[in-house]
Amino acid sequence: MSAARGVSGLEAATGQSFPHITAARAETNRRLGERREGFQTLEVDRDATVVLTGSWGRHEITSESDDDFMVVFESSPREAARPSVDDVATVLGGPPPGVEDIFGKPVVLDDLRGRIGRDEDTNANLTRRMLFVLESVAVCGEDVHARARTALLSGYLDANVKDYRPPRFLLNDLVRYWRTIAVDFESKMRARKGEGWGLRNAKLRLSRKALFAGGLLPVLGCYRYPAAEMLAYLDERMSVPPLDRIADAFIDHGAPDPGARALNAYDEFLAILDDSDQRKRLSTLGMEEARESQLFARIAELGKEFEAGLLTLLFDDPELRRWVRDYLIF
Repeated sequence: MSAARGVSGLEAATGQSFPHITAARAETNRRLGERREGFQTLEVDRDATVVLTGSWGRHEITSESDDDFMVVFESSPREAARPSVDDVATVLGGPPPGVEDIFGKPVVLDDLRGRIGRDEDTNANLTRRMLFVLESVAVCGEDVHARARTALLSGYLDANVKDYRPPRFLLNDLVRYWRTIAVDFESKMRARKGEGWGLRNAKLRLSRKALFAGGLLPVLGCYRYPAAEMLAYLDERMSVPPLDRIADAFIDHGAPDPGARALNAYDEFLAILDDSDQRKRLSTLGMEEARESQLFARIAELGKEFEAGLLTLLFDDPELRRWVRDYLIF
């Protein structure tokens, strides 16, 4: 029997358990089944996929999670393409996203792939592309979803990839996305005059960082592969939840204890998000109020513990430290 991988493998390697991560995954699987049943009666074109992102894609559904989604088409834009954003919102039982939102209109694969790094590659387009690759799960059109993810990764790997080297094109865009997240946080908080600061800041410290690390570690891990094998490796890695990619990196580099430290912090973070009272308190905290909040102080501690585990992996492992030093600017 093969050894357990991902979060389960880290539990087995350390003798620790992450009950809230496990519970969130079970809830995600249950509710994904419900969502997929709902889409069986919806008219869906053969070149279309509907994907859920955010906590759905990370397999971290809690009681308060949103239904962020994208409708993606492989082919060119056309009239009366199905499903529409409104159709999907109806099936999911919520209002359609606003037209200015990144989820507010259908997405064409060529736009995600063909605009990388160009003037037309807006923050919204970058965000859609990265969410699709890093944390999306299909509720219909699973084959299209898989092909589109492969196509996006291939678009990065077509550009001067070298054997046994992390692919710079993909790595740079991933780092660009992380920095865009950080800048976007500050911009939105100014526009909203601090409304929702506590919850958004908590997510930036933990779930957004997990999204980034769940992409960064596999990309750095390409140093183990010749260029011809990187697409298959990355495609497989991006098909599993980010926490599994992170847990596997800790195991593969012989650092299970820092891994357990990081995931224990994340496990407690999910417990807080799943508690409606604590989540509400976080969502109403402004920056000034957070300084006096024991709850936010604990969130800050959890963020530091999660980050400390990741930094131990990146800077204590000789191979990873080499590529972080040579490829990234901290």
